[in-house]
Amino acid sequence: MTMDYLLVLCSLWLHMASAVEETLMDTKWATTELAWTAHPETGWEEVSGYDDAMNPIRTYQVCNVREANQNNWLRSDFIPRKDVLRVYVEMKFTVRDCNSIPNIPGSCKETFNLFYYESDSDSATETSPFWMENPYVKVDTIAPDESFSMLESGRVNTKVRSFGPLSKTGFYLAFQDLGACMSLISVRVFYKKCSTTIANFAVFPETATGAEATSLVIAPGTCVPNALEVSVPLKLYCNGDGEWMVPVGSCTCASGFEPAMKDTQCQACSPGTFKSKQGEGFCTPCPPNSRTSSGAANLCSCRNGFYRSDTDSPDNACTTVPSAPRNVISNVNETYLVLEWSEPRDSGGRDDIFYNVICKKCLPERGMCSRCDDNVDISPRHLGLTQRRVAVRNLQAHTQYSFEIQAVNGVSNKNPYTPQFSAVNITTNQAAPSAVPTVHLMGATASTMSLSWLPPEKPNGIILDYEIKYHEKVSNNTIHIVFNGNYCLTAVIHVIIPAIESPIVTPGMKVYIDPFTYEDPNEAVREFAKEIDISCVKIEEVIGAGEFGEVCRGRLKLPGRREIIVAIKTLKVGYTDRQRRDFLSEASIMGQFDHPNIIRLEGVVTKSRPVMIVTEFMENGALDSFLRLNDGQFTVIQLVGMLRGIAAGMKYLSDMNYVHRDLAARNILVNSNLVCKVSDFGLSRFLEDDATDPTYTSSLGGKIPIRWTAPEAIAYRKFTSASDVWSYGIVMWEVMSYGERPYWDMSNQDVINAVEQDYRLPPPMDCPTALHQLMLDCWVKERNLRPKFSQIVATLDKLIRNAASLKVVTSSTHSSGASQPLLDRCVPDYTTFTTVGDWLDAIKMSRYGDNFLNAGFASFDLVAQMTAEDLLRIGVTLAGHQKKILGSIQDMRLQMNQTLPVQV
Repeated sequence: MTMDYLLVLCSLWLHMASAVEETLMDTKWATTELAWTAHPETGWEEVSGYDDAMNPIRTYQVCNVREANQNNWLRSDFIPRKDVLRVYVEMKFTVRDCNSIPNIPGSCKETFNLFYYESDSDSATETSPFWMENPYVKVDTIAPDESFSMLESGRVNTKVRSFGPLSKTGFYLAFQDLGACMSLISVRVFYKKCSTTIANFAVFPETATGAEATSLVIAPGTCVPNALEVSVPLKLYCNGDGEWMVPVGSCTCASGFEPAMKDTQCQACSPGTFKSKQGEGFCTPCPPNSRTSSGAANLCSCRNGFYRSDTDSPDNACTTVPSAPRNVISNVNETYLVLEWSEPRDSGGRDDIFYNVICKKCLPERGMCSRCDDNVDISPRHLGLTQRRVAVRNLQAHTQYSFEIQAVNGVSNKNPYTPQFSAVNITTNQAAPSAVPTVHLMGATASTMSLSWLPPEKPNGIILDYEIKYHEKVSNNTIHIVFNGNYCLTAVIHVIIPAIESPIVTPGMKVYIDPFTYEDPNEAVREFAKEIDISCVKIEEVIGAGEFGEVCRGRLKLPGRREIIVAIKTLKVGYTDRQRRDFLSEASIMGQFDHPNIIRLEGVVTKSRPVMIVTEFMENGALDSFLRLNDGQFTVIQLVGMLRGIAAGMKYLSDMNYVHRDLAARNILVNSNLVCKVSDFGLSRFLEDDATDPTYTSSLGGKIPIRWTAPEAIAYRKFTSASDVWSYGIVMWEVMSYGERPYWDMSNQDVINAVEQDYRLPPPMDCPTALHQLMLDCWVKERNLRPKFSQIVATLDKLIRNAASLKVVTSSTHSSGASQPLLDRCVPDYTTFTTVGDWLDAIKMSRYGDNFLNAGFASFDLVAQMTAEDLLRIGVTLAGHQKKILGSIQDMRLQMNQTLPVQV
């Protein structure tokens, strides 16, 4: 890019809003006679003159004021249109005051008329078109701002008129005099255009204005060099005044380039700096332990001995492998071993350290060690340990072993050398033998039997005696057992172990199968999810971000079926095997369900990249945000219908013995027909240690959505369909409050304490009593006393059939069972707010701050007197918002009555 080009770009940017005029004709610069056509010949006359700077000019004059019934026409030469749609005519002229002319009839004029005539060629003659208003088109009657008399010099008037739309090749101008004494000094014809400009790193070309003064002409844009589109289409609107309006769409600098020249170009990162992503950010110095020697870098290469893992971003520092673990301690008990160690002195600059334990069995007579066989059990596992302690079982007695404790991290697989380790050598002690492999009955009488057996495969030393444990099935009579060799008898009390409870399953009923019970998780995917060929899927746009990657809207066209719109979850690149397993587990779960209120799985793409989960598309998105966007816009019956659909879906899941564990309005999707469907069956996040979503807490181990979770699930991890019922009660409250956050701004710990003290959420504003009672039934502390989902569906059906029952609304806005400190959390005390705006912000109605202020409601005394009519008058038109504000005003009035002193 040349310096001249950069200067042009800067100039365009600085003058982005200025309009440009392009001249089609200007008589001021004529050097010869204009020779316009005049009719009649005794009317307009072309004369030579000089302007204020004494430059020669050609003008036209007319002054037949002493003769009545004047009709003098003057027509310009043919003016090519140049494809513009609207033109402007600037006229400079002088007019003599009729009162300054003595002895003239009353027909003297001080105005003239402007006309135009369109034509596809220069075909006008002295007689054609006819000298009359039709076929000419009148633009306007032109009157002067100032006229002159003989005693003073002529005062020049300037008038501008426009006309359009123009459609033919060109046009003529015509001036009609009806009896004035005037001089047409100059005529300029021009059009307006928006100049070439740069906005949002996109170049928009020079664009002529539209046919009307109010027209907006769209100009397409293109990204400046080294910039990429962020949103499309790129366009800018040129208004009738030749000024650019607000741009649509934008570009940002590509990776390796940063904004420069007042955001009009993208310049390359200088050596030693980089920019990894497209965006508005600037180049930054290379992260520690990395470098780059060239410009326009989007990645800094790691120095020798330093690496980045596959999941590290280019913005991360390069790290190295950890040093060996320290202070290895071994504790041997016969053939049982416990190993413990301390973390490495140097972590390599990473916090994702884990450990491997390598067991080797040594043969002293050969002077060598080899890997232990599979019988040796290292618990909890021997690879990928996060804790620094293992237990080793099934070692052989009187045997020497060597254990290597390796420290590895996220970049150890990039290092070509063996991970650093610490080794410990141990020798096992005498241990109990393995079990006797086979027992044979040699003979038996009414009171005796004779048995024989083979010695154990692993005696682990010298066998001293054998022991047999027995019990008698029918009676407790003593049985004498004769041994071949040493023996002893041990009496054993027979204990009947209660049978383990299994779910009761109706014959033929489908039961949910946990995909994590499969030894190979891919087998569950193949069994429950249909594989889709990547050619059948078309991604159209990204609509969000999921836990594992992007969420997109697209289209699915399967052979023999019509094309449908679908939602597509993609697995981000650089995933681990565990991330792929967790990502596809949701499809393995979802694929087992078939119900109109459960999100439908269309299939998966696992044989191509990216890996995808394809589901039906829900136009209105998540229920909580949908309700907040449409606050107060639905009838109670519509809301109960949504709740009924959610309950029906949960009944289906409960019947399949599936426990959701994360039922919340954010995990309910809504389609264009307001049908609600249960979604989000990815349960792995509950076990993730690095979750940052504040909805889920790890204070009690694992990730739990506290505000939606039953007390027994929080305290004891007891998740059942009954705990899902508790969560459903919270969803009911979310729906009836149009997406309000449960327990408002209380902390998670405050919520736990409040629920433990029997506090329950109060009914939302205008919530029917029957619905709040159903919520309270879902929130019964004893889980066995909560209603089943089948009962909830039946109750909602009954309420829908008997709509009158939904008209009974609880008079109190708070739960009578809550203590006063808890009530204070849901009823804002107006005395704690400095301004009315602060109070509106507290009740989440801050959008109306200016409405209150402009209408004069700037004090709480005035606000407390407001009515529904007042709210409507100041612009609060949504019924839901009116109810919320009026409810808070009612609370304010009650607080004022409580705080005002008694007056006698």
